[in-house]
Amino acid sequence: MQFPLLTTVMMIACAAAPASASPRAQEVPKAVVQGFLDTVRTGRDPDAAARYFAPQVLAHQMTSEGQTTVVRTPQDYAAHIREFLATYGQFSLEVADVIADGDRVFVWWRQHGHHVGPVNGEHPTGAPLTSIAAAVYLVRSGRITEYWILEDRKGLDIQLQRLAEQSPIPTHP
Repeated sequence: MQFPLLTTVMMIACAAAPASASPRAQEVPKAVVQGFLDTVRTGRDPDAAARYFAPQVLAHQMTSEGQTTVVRTPQDYAAHIREFLATYGQFSLEVADVIADGDRVFVWWRQHGHHVGPVNGEHPTGAPLTSIAAAVYLVRSGRITEYWILEDRKGLDIQLQRLAEQSPIPTHP
């Protein structure tokens, strides 16, 4: 299976990356990102973001209509993960690939949860939802300092649309 969009994100984020570092030098950034994913991004311990994030992290939200950059603190990110938990319940994160090149680490994953909170204005149905995303994390001095993330928003919209068609919410006259 090919992922041209994921390849494009990786190329954009790594365009300014230095020449590949030694395999040993790549172990630290990769370990930081894997620890972050396993501990924080899974929702197991959102407050552990302080162990993995720099005091301020640039979060580049990559979308077709344009890039938005948000400055996140570890506390902001912990709150962001709590929002995921409120929306998707206790979800699982299936990491499909992790590739390190110097201080940059590319990851793509599937997040499996349930529609337990409002998503894009749709009322909760309890039905399973899957989201696919990819990110490139920049790790400096053992902390994530910046990342570029791309999510399959259309796939999530299609799932929500199907759920709405299966069980429409009754309207009152």
